[in-house]
Amino acid sequence: MRRICAVNRFVRPVSGTLLRRLTLASIIANVGIVVTGGAVRLTASGLGCPTWPRCTDASYTTTSEMGVHGVIEFGNRMLTFAVGLIALATVLAVLAHRPRRPGLLALAIAVFLGIPAQAVIGGITVLTNLNPWVVGLHFLASMAVIAAAYALWRRVVEPDGPTAAVVPAPLRALARVTTGVGVAVLVIGTWVTGSGPHAGDHGAARNGLDPESISQVHADSVFLLLGLSVALIFAFRAVGARRATRAAVILLAVELGQGLIGFVQYFTHVPAVLVGAHMLGSCLVLLAALSVQWSTRERRPAAPAPQATTPADAEAVPVTA
Repeated sequence: MRRICAVNRFVRPVSGTLLRRLTLASIIANVGIVVTGGAVRLTASGLGCPTWPRCTDASYTTTSEMGVHGVIEFGNRMLTFAVGLIALATVLAVLAHRPRRPGLLALAIAVFLGIPAQAVIGGITVLTNLNPWVVGLHFLASMAVIAAAYALWRRVVEPDGPTAAVVPAPLRALARVTTGVGVAVLVIGTWVTGSGPHAGDHGAARNGLDPESISQVHADSVFLLLGLSVALIFAFRAVGARRATRAAVILLAVELGQGLIGFVQYFTHVPAVLVGAHMLGSCLVLLAALSVQWSTRERRPAAPAPQATTPADAEAVPVTA
């Protein structure tokens, strides 16, 4: 403990600006690796490295015999280290930030540990020859890390005082239900993907669900999400919650854009480019839904710490005229 305290005395404190930039970079990096992971699947490079954690039984890196698919898959694995380094830098920045702020370290560690956990699930997808259920779990694990990274960023940019609701309890519950339906849409979307043509490798199995039927279920859940989002807009506006209304409008706009991409890709036989755009849209829907959640309350500035009274101050006698 003494050594840690001694090190802390020589560590230069990290500014709030740098900490905000790191947490924002963590969100962007985790969204980016979802997109690059989609590129691996859409280029049929999911088994470009046929084993894990090695790329081949004899090498940790790709070889010339493995061709472009090996380069794509190995490159995506290397990006995981870059994302992990950003998360590690964020943890260290939280530790070096002064004054210490409650709640930041736990969230930063959650993001950092989520990245290797997500990588392990990615390795399992390779070892199971791209089992579609494991592939879906891999995507959802990435969504969980993005959610944690967003929570960390929001906690960094807001003050440290108590939170206060800005909308009535029924509307906060409606916002939670909307977020829950949004998560359900993401889950069902992985089932649609698992039934479709982009398996990540030409020999990979599919989940056995009827693509048309599960796509209809997915579309129905999207319509429910749209309806709830419209209800949020009118409800927030009715109580004068302008920030929450703006967040709900953004959520609806993102959902409409995502829905448009989904319908176009379905009726154009799921071209790879649109599928990739749809994966990016899924991340944006999640972030917009979380933004609505945060907009239903605000955190007030912390009360100033009481000044310590020295013995000299206690003994001082005020001078009167």
